[in-house]
Amino acid sequence: MPRYRLTIEYDGRAYHGFQAQDGLPTVQGAIEAAITGFSGQTVRIAAAGRTDTGVHATGQTVHLDLDKAWAAGTVMNALNAWLVREAVAVLDCVVVADDWHARFSATGRRYLFRLLNRPAPPVLDAGRVWHVKKPLDADRMQAAALTLIGLHDFTTFRDIGCQAKSPLRTLDVARVNRVGDEVRLEFAARSFLHSQVRSMTGTLVQVGLGRWSVEDVSAALAARDRAACGPVAPPDGLYLTGVAYDPMDPVSAA
Repeated sequence: MPRYRLTIEYDGRAYHGFQAQDGLPTVQGAIEAAITGFSGQTVRIAAAGRTDTGVHATGQTVHLDLDKAWAAGTVMNALNAWLVREAVAVLDCVVVADDWHARFSATGRRYLFRLLNRPAPPVLDAGRVWHVKKPLDADRMQAAALTLIGLHDFTTFRDIGCQAKSPLRTLDVARVNRVGDEVRLEFAARSFLHSQVRSMTGTLVQVGLGRWSVEDVSAALAARDRAACGPVAPPDGLYLTGVAYDPMDPVSAA
C-alpha cells in the first residue's frame, strides 16, 4: 500500500477550515472526496496542520495511502481533475516511505500574514488580505516582533480552546516587511499553538498603529495570560506557506 505526499494550496474562504466536519465544506472533505472519485477508495488523509475557517495555504502538506501503486503524476493529475470545482489544487505529489507522516515528520512550519495598509479597500485581494486603513509603522512592528523570537511560554497568544499539552514553543522567525501598500509578517517555528499567529499579528498591529509600545508586547508575553493579548487578527490574509521535513532545513529561511 503506497503512501503519497501531496503539497496543496487552497483558498480558505470557501471552507469551514481544513478538518473534516459533517455537513460542512472543508478542505479535507474536498480532497477525500476527490480521492474516492478517482480511486474508488474511502481514505482518511493526514495533514501537517489544521488551518481555521478562512485561512489559506500555498504549501500545506498531506499524506494518503492507496491500495494501488499509481504513478505520482497520475495521482496529482487525477485529483486536480476531480477538484476542478473546488478552491483546492495539488501542486506536487511524491511517493514516500510507509512510516513518513505529514504531521509527525515535520520539522518546521512557515506562515505569512498579508496586511493591506491603505485607505482604499481591497478589490482583487478581498478576503485574501487584512485591510488596515490607518498607517502602520512596519519598523516598530519589526522591533516588537523580535521580542517574540526564542523559546517562550506563549499562553498569552494561545486560543483558550487550544488542545496542545504545553504552551512552550520556540519561535524561529518573526519578520515584518513593507512592500508597497502591503505589510507582510512572516513566522516560522517547529509548531504553533492554536491561533498563535493571528494573536501575535493582531498584537503587532497595535504597535504599528502606535497604540502599544515594544515594551507592551514584551510585558504581554511575560504575563502568560490570554487577557493580555491584543485583538486577534482575522483569518483574512493568513497563509500556511510551507512545511519543512529535513532537520537540516533552516526554517529561519522562511
